[in-house]
Amino acid sequence: MAEKILTTTEGTNRNTFSAIDWALFTAISLIWGSSFLLMDIGLDNFAPGLVTWVRVGTGAAALWLFPASRTPIDRADRSRVIVLSFIWVAIPFTLFPVAQQWVNSAVAGMLNGATPTITALVAMILLGRRARGTLLAGLVVGFVGIVLIGIPSIGEGETQALGVVLILTAASLYGVAINIAAPIQQKYGSLPVMARMLAWATLWNTPYGVVALTGSTFAWDSALAVLTTGIVGTGLAFIIFGSLVGRVGGTRSSFITYVIPVIALILGVSFRGDEVTIVAVVGVLAVITGALLASRRD
Repeated sequence: MAEKILTTTEGTNRNTFSAIDWALFTAISLIWGSSFLLMDIGLDNFAPGLVTWVRVGTGAAALWLFPASRTPIDRADRSRVIVLSFIWVAIPFTLFPVAQQWVNSAVAGMLNGATPTITALVAMILLGRRARGTLLAGLVVGFVGIVLIGIPSIGEGETQALGVVLILTAASLYGVAINIAAPIQQKYGSLPVMARMLAWATLWNTPYGVVALTGSTFAWDSALAVLTTGIVGTGLAFIIFGSLVGRVGGTRSSFITYVIPVIALILGVSFRGDEVTIVAVVGVLAVITGALLASRRD
């Protein structure tokens, strides 16, 4: 099964990031960094299952509006898309809203920062693709950075072991999914793959979403926040990220999970008046340094 689904983790560009690579990297970092704020607004009135269902469903609907999404995918590759729909969307998208009931955002950001390391480990174990040189240095420096960003607020709110386990499980699934996505995206492009993946994931999440209706109340601010997260933060975001994975490979593209806490920190300061400590500023600089190291020639 591993040989059939996992064939490569390398991108078409193994050299230093180009201007297009940086544009894709920056765009997806900004979109996913702001999505956490939007999901918090959605969770004010909607149950976690409903947030996930609407988010994934609207993202799928938005992608199917593009004719390119209907480009056929070979029967032999459909198993990859179905696997991706489970491990990249249906399961982790369900785990995160549930886990955030018990884990504060600082801890969640640090735990999710394990994704690049897990992505590199999957490539090494299953395909013999080892992170080394500047890429390995970037992994280490970037992770130190997100730890420093999270330290000032790590004691705020309640953190329970179950929430930690759920987020680490989601991060592990992301690490596997990103590796699977690289070759199939290179073959078909982002739209056909991501549209089908999100459509399947919507189906898998439907029972949980329907049940969650009973524990939700309607409010325009929550509805608009979740719709924005679905159309932009899921539909458009997966097109962009799929393109980035195909271009620069699984491990290097997964570095966006290091940058997401930086965006969340900036938004918190700008819109919620959050205070920034010296330690967090050092963390931001470390994350940027790690990303720059990872962007060098593979």
